Amino acid sequence: MSAYESDLLRLLDERGYVHQMTDAAGLDALAARQVVPGYIGFDATAPSLHIGSLVQIMMLRRLQQTGHKPIVLMGGGTTRIGDPTGRDESRKMLTDQTIEDNIDGIKTVFERLLSFGDGPTDAVMVNNQDWLGKLGYIELLQEVGTHFTVNRMLTFDSVRLRLEREQPMTFLEFNYMILQGYDFRHLSKEMGVRLQMGGSDQWGNIVNGVELGRRMDGAELFGLTTPLLTTADGAKMGKTAAGAVWLNEAQLPSWDFWQYWRNADDRDVGRFLRLFTDLPLDEVARLEALQGAEINAAKVVLANEVTRLVRGEEAARSAEATAATTFSGGGAGEDLPTLALEPGMNFAAALTAIGFTASNGEAKRKIAEGAVKLDGEPVTDPSAPARTGRLSLGKKRHGILA
Repeated sequence: MSAYESDLLRLLDERGYVHQMTDAAGLDALAARQVVPGYIGFDATAPSLHIGSLVQIMMLRRLQQTGHKPIVLMGGGTTRIGDPTGRDESRKMLTDQTIEDNIDGIKTVFERLLSFGDGPTDAVMVNNQDWLGKLGYIELLQEVGTHFTVNRMLTFDSVRLRLEREQPMTFLEFNYMILQGYDFRHLSKEMGVRLQMGGSDQWGNIVNGVELGRRMDGAELFGLTTPLLTTADGAKMGKTAAGAVWLNEAQLPSWDFWQYWRNADDRDVGRFLRLFTDLPLDEVARLEALQGAEINAAKVVLANEVTRLVRGEEAARSAEATAATTFSGGGAGEDLPTLALEPGMNFAAALTAIGFTASNGEAKRKIAEGAVKLDGEPVTDPSAPARTGRLSLGKKRHGILA
């Protein structure tokens, strides 16, 4: 039996989202008696989020599924500064237009996963540039700065680790945690927000916001973080040899997105089904208990379910059909990545250009290992001119050279 009274914390706990909470009993009691508006912030550093952000988006979905109100905070203001968390160097500065364009691109995935509107549990999207952009510097120092001590700020990982590695941190970045804390306070005052959620690396920033709201307004606010998400082999979620696994079609074709989930490690299948799909937990338990070759059927379910949620029904159907054609019939499904060969391009360059390898050096190693085939025949010379046909890297990566 769950230790929680509220549907919200019971669901988050059962599906593996909970790492830390500032006051579990207080949040549980609040969520059991009223609608809780909760938010997560997303900076707009690229035109799409990648799957490292998907667990956060799914938390907002769980919030709505249990009768609460999700707030999507787009960091139009904080993107202009850059979150130093987990970074050894400053982010490059983006223009206002680029940030606006990135927000427009990022919106699309939220529109699939959340229900927006004016109702008490409908999702709302806000942009912190709307209030941070109006803050005067002296006002910020007087009103907010007095509630932060440099001593404490220096203890947070986002600052401490950078200093320990003797990597420079600009005064601009040092202010990021103050502005994130102010976001929570602003949303609490203006929209009744009581909960901020985020990844485990955001714990210090979230605690800052909880404390700032208490000091400035006497507000009772709550924070909740998810565990650091890595794959079973220890790799960071969302990164592959070919690059980031983007949520938007414009940055990554649906076939490649589907394949990422289909190629999941056997040990990750149950956890990913709990976090990234709406399948009932008893069905998840059945699928993750499959052994041997049967676990591949569970991976297809995982790929279909996540692709359906993020990309839509048609994208999931098309990707599965392409997989069936490619793996069972040796054919070339219509969704396979296609590379138009350039004059003089060799096989090593083609492997990298189509996204199967991260560099020509890696491509040469894969060819030397005998892992690369064209139309079923091994490719043995990385410097040989690439020819048209069906290119394969191992059993899982397939594409068309045209």
